[in-house]
Order: sequence, then structure tokens, then C-alpha cells
Amino acid sequence: MKVSIDPQRCQGHTLCAMIAPKAFQLSEIDGHSTPVSEDVPVDQEEAVREAAHSCPEQAISIS
Repeated sequence: MKVSIDPQRCQGHTLCAMIAPKAFQLSEIDGHSTPVSEDVPVDQEEAVREAAHSCPEQAISIS
């Protein structure tokens, strides 16, 4: 599974990092999120799916 975040859509709600803290990191400058790695480890896939579903801006894409 791969994950990406659209920086134009991310508004820094931080839900993804709260749901999947090992998969997402937050910018100290503006709170926007980026994936720790594009490739999601198998043990984090469920949390990443939940984070993508929970994102109010639908900024997270998984494939």
C-alpha cells in the first residue's frame, strides 16, 4: 500500500497523525501532514485507511 497527501488540500487538522502517528508527521511550522514513508508497512495499513477516511479535506490518497 502507498499513501500520499495533497498539500493543497491538507488544512492541518492533525487527525491523521492522531489516528496513525507512525505513518504521518506534522510540520512544526504550519501543522500540515506528510507521510513518514510513501510505502505503508503492513502493520499500519488499517490505521492509514482509517486516517484517510477521517480526513475532513479528503487530502489523503491510498493505493
